Amino acid sequence: MDVIHNIVNQLFDWIQSLGYFGIMLGLMLEVIPSEIVLAYGGFLVSQGHINFFGAMIFGTVGGVIAQLFIYWIGRYGGRPVLERYGKYILIQKKHIDHSEEWFRKYGTGVIFTARFVPVVRHAISIPAGISKMHTGRFILLTTLAVIPWSALFIYLGMILGDQWQHINEKAAPYIMPILLVALALMIVYVLIKWMNARKKKGSV
Repeated sequence: MDVIHNIVNQLFDWIQSLGYFGIMLGLMLEVIPSEIVLAYGGFLVSQGHINFFGAMIFGTVGGVIAQLFIYWIGRYGGRPVLERYGKYILIQKKHIDHSEEWFRKYGTGVIFTARFVPVVRHAISIPAGISKMHTGRFILLTTLAVIPWSALFIYLGMILGDQWQHINEKAAPYIMPILLVALALMIVYVLIKWMNARKKKGSV
């Protein structure tokens, strides 16, 4: 445990030394959960090492590239590769199962809303890649979801300051409302799809 603790501390020192690029690379590598990296970015903002908007920009870019990387693995390597190597990017078989189920049910529009749902959000890029979803649409929906997620955790990390390690406790009251809004958007999206499908059948 001491070895792991030392490695994690070294990673945070590395992020701090690189500033904005450290946040971006920390998110791209996915060695540490994105919430923790973003919260640490907020801590760096509170210490005056970087500014909020810079952290937002680089956090968003890093978060999108991380998901694009998973999308490419799904697109060109398929599920077998992800089941074998996914553990190295914090993706387990249950994540893949849940995300594929969501994607089958709700289609490409789920890329946005699923980013706010635990378990699913880390792996929803996999079925998007496997189904060869249009890359531009994938990037757009992912970016729209990553922006508010990054803003929330950077802001909370900034408020917490040197207590940023307690980000999960601080974020808990915010996560449920976000989840409910995401699910509401999902319901609206599904209803629109259903109504469009009925219209198409009626016009045939």
